[in-house]
Amino acid sequence: MAITQTAPAGTYRRPEQWPSTDLIDCDVRIQPATFTALFPYLSEHWRAYITESGMAAPTSNLFPPHPSTFVPGSTPTGGPPGSDLTTLQDQLLDPWRTTRAIINCSYAVDVLHNPDLAAALATALNQWQLTEWLQRDQRLRGSAVLPVQSPDLAAAEIERIAEHEAFIQVVLPARAREPLGRRGWWPIYRAAHEHGLVVAVQSGGLPGLPPTPVGWPSTFLEDYVGLIEAFQAQLVSLVCEGVFEEFPDLRVAFLDSGFSWLPSLLWRLDKNWKGLRREVPWVRSYPSEIVAEHFALSVQPVDAPQQHQQLLEVIDQLPAEHLLLFASEYPYAPFTDPAASVPRGLSEESLTGLLGGNAARFYRLDRRTP
Repeated sequence: MAITQTAPAGTYRRPEQWPSTDLIDCDVRIQPATFTALFPYLSEHWRAYITESGMAAPTSNLFPPHPSTFVPGSTPTGGPPGSDLTTLQDQLLDPWRTTRAIINCSYAVDVLHNPDLAAALATALNQWQLTEWLQRDQRLRGSAVLPVQSPDLAAAEIERIAEHEAFIQVVLPARAREPLGRRGWWPIYRAAHEHGLVVAVQSGGLPGLPPTPVGWPSTFLEDYVGLIEAFQAQLVSLVCEGVFEEFPDLRVAFLDSGFSWLPSLLWRLDKNWKGLRREVPWVRSYPSEIVAEHFALSVQPVDAPQQHQQLLEVIDQLPAEHLLLFASEYPYAPFTDPAASVPRGLSEESLTGLLGGNAARFYRLDRRTP
């Protein structure tokens, strides 16, 4: 999301050159103000368990983001950035005239070793989202937190939240305990497929797993740059393990992944599939064609070169232009130039699709209207 240089600190202005269209923001991050904010949505058993054990809110063991990455003014009194609906409305939804915003709850449920506790917290987080966000602003759509420690419990949570049409996707971490195409994950895909929910893969990871294929780096910079390696591995796994042969209508969104790495990966995957496809007989067409049919990627963070024409050439090399989704990543603000929130130089038709049309089709928002 780009901060205008002429606007007061902590506010945004929608660029005047954008076409008049429905704006759909596919990645807005929220989190509870405090751990105890979840207590009304937990059973007496788990409230007592947490209180008596002195348990603190679960935290990720990945490198923390730098404070300067947050939007100025996005930290409300008594809570972290992204914990207050009014602040979100004032800073993002209203000034950007947002038609729909898909919220993703950033909370480290996946670090817990107790699957039953993880399931209870996931349910509490989803009820908290529903009660305090989704039902208070009709522009919002929800992403369900899942207890990924147990795919069966995660599938049960999908069955529960699917009753609420405000939820349109479920979330898995990019840095998972094993590749996401493996069959142990399939109960999650089966439930999402049955209820027409998107499976979102976003930055995050399970405890003890290093964020790079070769171990732990020393800095947040290395961690952040290396994140795309996880997304690349997960895309290859989902395609090659036959997930979309088993679940032909499943849709997968990559959030916080960028997209400039995709063409070269698909060239390599298509090339090697031709020579090794006997190994994966369930992959019946070019992997790039499967990606074009089943995937979408948020444009943030845009890994743009100095010459914007070069980025347009990368977009032309994608298997389909409709793969790209607009995302602000509010309350994160890695850009200071308004033009950086979307690729420059797109045609009006392409920009209209990026800002909302692609997301409306991919998420089938016209079919799920609370």
